[in-house]
Amino acid sequence: MSTRDVPAQVGDLPPIGRPANSALLEAGITTLAQVAACSRRELLALHGVGPRAVRILEAALEERGLTFAA
Repeated sequence: MSTRDVPAQVGDLPPIGRPANSALLEAGITTLAQVAACSRRELLALHGVGPRAVRILEAALEERGLTFAA
């Protein structure tokens, strides 16, 4: 799947960029609850997800009282 074909925003995830969205979609992650089940390390291991996307996801999780898995 080309990042051109990936939506700018997926599910209830904040806008994190098409490469990161593509990586999350390929991993089957489309919600913040699913992101919370992952660790930072697991997310960063996905090709396309970088430190900036993880910071944005972390802020969105904190707004909902969630955190990354240990």
